[in-house]
Amino acid sequence: MKEEDLWEQEEYERRRALLRARRKRESERALYLGIVLSLCCMTVLAIAGGALFRFLKGRRAEAAVKEVPVPPKTVQTPPEYETALLSVNEYSRPGDPLEEVKGIVVHYTANPGTTARQNRDYFEGLGLSGETYASSHFIIGIEGEAVQCIPCDEIAYASNERNADTISIECCIPDETGKFTDETYRTLIHLTAWLMGSYDLSVDDVIRHYDVTGKACPKYYVEYPKEWERLKQDILEYIGTYGENAIMN
Repeated sequence: MKEEDLWEQEEYERRRALLRARRKRESERALYLGIVLSLCCMTVLAIAGGALFRFLKGRRAEAAVKEVPVPPKTVQTPPEYETALLSVNEYSRPGDPLEEVKGIVVHYTANPGTTARQNRDYFEGLGLSGETYASSHFIIGIEGEAVQCIPCDEIAYASNERNADTISIECCIPDETGKFTDETYRTLIHLTAWLMGSYDLSVDDVIRHYDVTGKACPKYYVEYPKEWERLKQDILEYIGTYGENAIMN
């Protein structure tokens, strides 16, 4: 073989060797990059999986907390009131047991300018006069004073067919409009909120005499039903502000 042919052969082999070496390095580099990328992907998946696990765990814990019932708020202290129970008699205090309380009925006295005590004494006098059948568990005066006439575990003659399952509240009025004074209004809200908590009642269980018989009583809240809804909303707000959470077993 000629010398120049030998040189070309050697040069060819040298180039082939360089090409094989370069291909080997590229193959090794690709393998290394594949391993690195795989490790990175596994790391990212592990981090994401951990984050997802913690997120789901937190959501389950949050859901568990939300499922714990929140005890309702109740007003546990009544307003100040005078206890002046009527004598047991046929016309105003029959003494019959009130076995279950399903509602609270609001009335008005329809005799402007009279006090709670005067209306209580009127009920007491019915036992002697026999003029009519009438009474109420509580009477609230125009200055916010309150009198209890009949125990809450006895029936009062106030709300017709609902006498057997309701507690009645009479409210005194200053004039013919039948609108309660601010003092009467505040005591009514407090007393009603306390009775609701005592007998596990909702604001929907607070009704007017009108809702039982259709009688225009209490007059102002029959003529202005939006004011009646406002009164019930004020009761709820009072409970939210002054109520305490019941202790759950």
